[in-house]
Amino acid sequence: MDAPVDLDVLASWMDVNGLGDGPIADVERLAGGTQNILLKFSRAGRTYVLRRPPPVLRANSNETMRREARVLAALKGTNVPHPGLIAACEDETVLGAAFYLMEPVDGYNATQGLPEPFAHSPELRHQMGLSLVDGIAALGAVDYVAVGLTGLGKPENYLERQVSRWKGQLESYADIPEWDGRKDLQGVNRIGDWLDDHRPSGFRAGIIHGDYHLANVMFRFDEPRLAAIVDWELTTVGDPLLDLGWLLATWPDEAERSDAGTVAVQPWEGFPAAEELVARYASQSDRDLSGIHWYGVLACYKLGIILEGTYARACAGKAPKATGDDLHRRTIWLLERALRWIS
Repeated sequence: MDAPVDLDVLASWMDVNGLGDGPIADVERLAGGTQNILLKFSRAGRTYVLRRPPPVLRANSNETMRREARVLAALKGTNVPHPGLIAACEDETVLGAAFYLMEPVDGYNATQGLPEPFAHSPELRHQMGLSLVDGIAALGAVDYVAVGLTGLGKPENYLERQVSRWKGQLESYADIPEWDGRKDLQGVNRIGDWLDDHRPSGFRAGIIHGDYHLANVMFRFDEPRLAAIVDWELTTVGDPLLDLGWLLATWPDEAERSDAGTVAVQPWEGFPAAEELVARYASQSDRDLSGIHWYGVLACYKLGIILEGTYARACAGKAPKATGDDLHRRTIWLLERALRWIS
């Protein structure tokens, strides 16, 4: 195959870092939830997965890659399921961008299809859903200072900054003359005002994944348990309850079994209700969940605005139109869900 990276250069870098010898073989491009490049290959009997930004870098692509690698390194030895970091390269000149090598994950993405016996067992799917919560409960319990992640984010006034930060992001799309989406986002200011008026009075800082839902985890083949949490692009130090809110914001329920904004698995029967997810988190965390409703609304607001950015770029011809249209539809759905939740 034509690899999206220079394999000879990669091999030379691996030589310098003591990562095997000889040719790179069995190269396979992996599908991911983002435009980042995921390349699986073997060398000297060991399998690696390379992750680097897309060929056309965004302003923060390299910094994002460095942050991902830093967090994965920090999670070594914890009970958070994650891909093991092998080595990272911060030097952008080696492959044209920062990158890292990680261990392959022996697991599957449930949103892409369920293997047996999970496809025919509601009971196993129920346990899968609970395991999903276990992952973020474990992540939120990690002492970020003790594992060396001081400075990863800015936990001071984290909650106070959220609405203004994302409101400013939405307003920045107006700099794209072709963007016509604002007319469809009725109520977005009402949601922002509600969030500011009902913000929790405080929180305990911890590591957050930042984009936690069913499509960003992999499950084990041998039991209904997480194999790894993947796609750490939005990781930071903030309020870990936002990860639970994010899961709730994207979780189907009986009244809103729609693919417009939720992230689901087929068949869905057996997966826990949203209330069970919250109870599962509460059973293993001493964090105050009395305001978890607020975090779900914030997640709808934040995720919707993030997705709208791709639509804005699509309007300007800088992203595929079909992708932009789909994400715009999801933004509308998420904001409508938030409005229902605050009414």
